[in-house]
Amino acid sequence: MKKIGITGSMGSGKTTVCRLFTLLGVPVFHADAVWKQQLDTDPALQQRLQALFGDSIVQNGRIDRAALAGIVFQDSAKLKTLNALAHPLVWTLFEHWCQEQKEQPVVLHEAALIFEAGLHHKLDAVLHVAAPEELRLRRVMQRDHCRREDALARMQHQWPEDEKRAKASAVILNDETTLLIPQVLHWHRLWTA
Repeated sequence: MKKIGITGSMGSGKTTVCRLFTLLGVPVFHADAVWKQQLDTDPALQQRLQALFGDSIVQNGRIDRAALAGIVFQDSAKLKTLNALAHPLVWTLFEHWCQEQKEQPVVLHEAALIFEAGLHHKLDAVLHVAAPEELRLRRVMQRDHCRREDALARMQHQWPEDEKRAKASAVILNDETTLLIPQVLHWHRLWTA
């Protein structure tokens, strides 16, 4: 089984690319969705986060993701603490998920922070979804209903686009000009041949 990472900066269109691979029958592990599920369902994790970041992140007995984000995106040390907890947990869940997919020739691990977390060393290849910054900003603002300044502040916690491109095994351009489907089909054929 080939384990391929799918990454890209916020607003690059990773989700769209993953949907296309799913239509081709490739299983996709969505790391961010799995992390959010753990936040909602894992009492031990919830207690650990409350101990680390305070009672203000708990609303109605659940982790308030917006409150948690408000804390960690204002303090790089706290963000590092959160990532040190999140990335190993999600990777372990990915490995268990891969066991369930053992008959598949290729699986995808979709996450925004593959390079930042050092996960690229554990994967067979990493596909970077790229888009111009202004387009990514517009997409994030539209998707998250946030101001430009808020989107920029969150984007600053990710590696620059050129660094990700340089480390990636391959790049898919999602700039609303270049055709996306032929690019996905190319990599699907290559990985499943």
